[in-house]
Amino acid sequence: MNKSNFETLVGFLIIFFALFFLYFAYNKAEKVSSEESYTIIAKFDHIDGINTGSEIKIGGIKVGEVIDKQLDPNTYQAIVHFNIRKSVKIPSDSSAAITSDGLLGEKYVSIAPGAEDTMIKENGELKYTQSAVSLESLIGKMIFSKEDKKEEKGNTSEAKEEVK
Repeated sequence: MNKSNFETLVGFLIIFFALFFLYFAYNKAEKVSSEESYTIIAKFDHIDGINTGSEIKIGGIKVGEVIDKQLDPNTYQAIVHFNIRKSVKIPSDSSAAITSDGLLGEKYVSIAPGAEDTMIKENGELKYTQSAVSLESLIGKMIFSKEDKKEEKGNTSEAKEEVK
């Protein structure tokens, strides 16, 4: 077996194992089919990191997924459509927040169940939402607030020297 044939064989093995891995991952992924679920919506100011297929969790357990997202042309809010398993009933006063798995983890929608006896029906809306927190904006606020404090300290020490 010459070097060229060996390299071709190794290439085919790599492709075979990559396809096997993709097949395995696809079959193991928890999917919520539209036949076993109902759809609800929620409106957010920003949905950074949420895409079609993002998970919906209650208490850390996946109960659904994002199926669509749109922009409301009147309020400029993001409208997110969820598929939720039919076995999971969500009280009408529940809230939804966009959170992430860890510091740099994948974003998902976390639903905190309310206490109402009435449940959200098909095409109902979650009224209480909390938008995604941007890591970049938090870091920017932290950096610029430190610079502002340094400037204030510099101004107060100069003022004290002028008074003397």
